[in-house]
Amino acid sequence: MPKPKTRKGPSKAASGRLKIGDDWNAITIIALSQENPLKAVAEFVENSIDARAKHVTITRGRERGEHYLMVADDGEGVLKDADGHPDFRYVATHVCDSIKRRLKIDGAKGIQGEFGIGLLSFWTVGEELALSSAGADGATYEMRMHKGDPTYSVARRRTLIPEIGTRLKIRPLLPGIRGLSGDKIQWYLASELRERIRQSGVEIKVVDRHARKEYTVEPRQFTGRLLHDLPLTATPHGEVYAEIYLNDAAAENEVGLYRSGTRILKSLTALEAFRRSPWSEALLQGIVDAPFLQLTPTTRTGVIQDAAFESFVQAMAPVEARLIDLIEEQKRAEEERTSRETLRAIQRAFREAFLTLPAEEYDWFDVNLRARSAQGKPAENALETESAEALEPAVAESADARQKKFFEYAGPLFSVRISPAGCTLAVGRSRTFRAVARDRSRHAVQENLIFAWRILEGQGRIEDPSAEFATYHAPDEPGLMRIGVAAAQGPIACEAEALITVTDSLLPEAKDRTVPRQGLPGYTFEHAPGQLWRSRFDAEQNLIVVNSGHRDFVFAAKTKALKLRYIARLFAKEMVLRNFPGLSGPKLLERLIELSLYTEEHLR
Repeated sequence: MPKPKTRKGPSKAASGRLKIGDDWNAITIIALSQENPLKAVAEFVENSIDARAKHVTITRGRERGEHYLMVADDGEGVLKDADGHPDFRYVATHVCDSIKRRLKIDGAKGIQGEFGIGLLSFWTVGEELALSSAGADGATYEMRMHKGDPTYSVARRRTLIPEIGTRLKIRPLLPGIRGLSGDKIQWYLASELRERIRQSGVEIKVVDRHARKEYTVEPRQFTGRLLHDLPLTATPHGEVYAEIYLNDAAAENEVGLYRSGTRILKSLTALEAFRRSPWSEALLQGIVDAPFLQLTPTTRTGVIQDAAFESFVQAMAPVEARLIDLIEEQKRAEEERTSRETLRAIQRAFREAFLTLPAEEYDWFDVNLRARSAQGKPAENALETESAEALEPAVAESADARQKKFFEYAGPLFSVRISPAGCTLAVGRSRTFRAVARDRSRHAVQENLIFAWRILEGQGRIEDPSAEFATYHAPDEPGLMRIGVAAAQGPIACEAEALITVTDSLLPEAKDRTVPRQGLPGYTFEHAPGQLWRSRFDAEQNLIVVNSGHRDFVFAAKTKALKLRYIARLFAKEMVLRNFPGLSGPKLLERLIELSLYTEEHLR
């Protein structure tokens, strides 16, 4: 019987040193790791900035049937070897061992590269890279590398005059990125290298020979209000620079994460630690630059979440708290502004409705109350002060605003309307109507006007048919009558119509007048989510209180237009209840429909 096999114990070599089994396979993986060709172009430009170039030109073109991309600069060129020649051999044989990293250790400033793999990203752009730079002897030398080929070659390139700086040329471009236009390159670099461009003062130009256009890369300009009073963000690893702007809500608002002037992430919310308010509010633009963060080497679009990253997250906490406070302040200010605009729109619509409806039927909320108060005298009839409708009831008007209106003279005639535009009249009775003429800005026009009143449909007669005020005498039989007026000012003519219901069963509606008449009310919110009331009228303050916790308000608040109509209907409900006390339910509903109809016509 065979003996059972026993598991062997660990070998004597229980520890060791990691090493690459296949160098070329590792280089291939690194070269193909850059997924964004625009990021590769940005790295080529950064190499030029690291070489202290003052001018960089990116050219997109086509020659000999091949698309190419070229980056040329006037920097210091490739570092020289002992013979004074560009040290291409070091560049090609020290992948992942950038000389820039050693220079940074020695104290060199303004250098971004550190991994020694930037040139390899040409694999994601095109098939062949040609990198040329001048030597100490004035001759130009060129290194060539091919995608998928482990070899490189260096040769002297003939030139008419010595070249300055470095020239990098990739051709032919990969089929998928031949449409990489000049404007796309410009916009990407403006954000990706925003701070590096500003700090170095480099001038970057993009020449698109396909489109026959030339672009200058300007550092991206943010919009909104720059926030100056943010807390300092110091960490044991270094300081964090924050330049943040508070803007109106928009999907394109993002705060990017940068390292030493180069963008790492388009938005901080790409990191789980910042996927919260205020960064997710779509109200902020700007940059947060943390030069001590460790990047993922291959893509250079990620952050190693080590101790430095943890201290960065903690240092941003006071900034987040301050930003949340500022956002809440802006939201409150925006709500107040929106509330004022909503109130003005609603009051304007109701003034227009009351101008159309019979004044004696809707006189509890006197639209002319403020105008008479401002003039210091009572108005003799409801139409006398209609031209003062621009005065906002329940809203104090400054002396500057009154002075401005003094100089706002009316322009030429633009429209005319009849006030009231609809009414009910008993048979055999009469009523006075007014023709209200306005200019394009809705100012009252009063000079050089000619009026002509006439009956368009039905019976009756009109007294003073050529005056601004005309009296209509109803016939002895009921019916629906239609009258019209034509207003002319020189060659300009406008027309308007009014409907009159003549009835033989008109009964007076008794209304309680123990409370003095008031101007149009304002409104305020009360958050009462568990209660069923939608609104109520506060007579002492002349305010309509709207329940902002009611499910109807929550639904209406989804859009500005729907919210405006909802609040206007609450106004109509409260004003009908206040204006017609004691009426039965059906009659109140009739009045509510009537007031809502004429109000929403002018609601905008």
